Amino acid sequence: MKPTRLFGLIGNPLAHSFSKNHFEEKFRSEKITDSEYREFPLSEISLLPELIASEPNLVGLNVTIPYKQEVMNFMDEVDDVANDIGAVNTIVITRDKDDEKAVSLKGFNTDVKGFEHSLVPLLNAEHTKALVLGSGGGARAIIFVLKKLGIEYQVVSREPTGGRSIGYDKLNQDLMETHSIIINSTPVGMEPNTEAAPDIPYELLNSSHLLYDLIYNPEETEFLHKGRLAGATTKNGLDMLKIQAEKSWDIWNS
Repeated sequence: MKPTRLFGLIGNPLAHSFSKNHFEEKFRSEKITDSEYREFPLSEISLLPELIASEPNLVGLNVTIPYKQEVMNFMDEVDDVANDIGAVNTIVITRDKDDEKAVSLKGFNTDVKGFEHSLVPLLNAEHTKALVLGSGGGARAIIFVLKKLGIEYQVVSREPTGGRSIGYDKLNQDLMETHSIIINSTPVGMEPNTEAAPDIPYELLNSSHLLYDLIYNPEETEFLHKGRLAGATTKNGLDMLKIQAEKSWDIWNS
């Protein structure tokens, strides 16, 4: 059977992504023959309408770096959770049966479920405060989950805005000791720049720390490697990807 439903991933770059392989394996293992998943690298998000118009079978998209926030401007409707977060990573595309050019886009955020369900099993009583490295769309989903779990957080950014957002130069011993969860939501350390790592004082890490990296390629980033050497618990973003991908599939098929 020729695929009649097209799904895909937008972002820039996409060389790091496992989404295509994940869905292709899903389609094979579950004998789903009417669906196809492709990568659509967009040099700028303004090209989204053109992409949708050029692919009439396109019914669902995942969104990755750096467009999770910008893409909201193209939505006709946004799910309440995605609206609260201020970031969209899953899009449902609905086309008018009588007019293919009449298209409606609804945005969702499945990163929330992916992050929460992969983080919670790692938490213990000491994990009451977190440092969130980065302030993009991924960070917004993380913060949403931390609030839900009652975990205090501090955002660390190259361009701090004050309040809950500080610069990397402000990471002192007190902050590192009291914030035992450290989550990297930046692309620093992603393929191909695998030798890079967020600029935190790794010498202050110990076995009470939990380091979580949203990156899953490479499997162990330099950030996680340094944490493991210090005795910290480490977790990459692969489980988060798998959970959020399945949630996306549920949304596309609901």
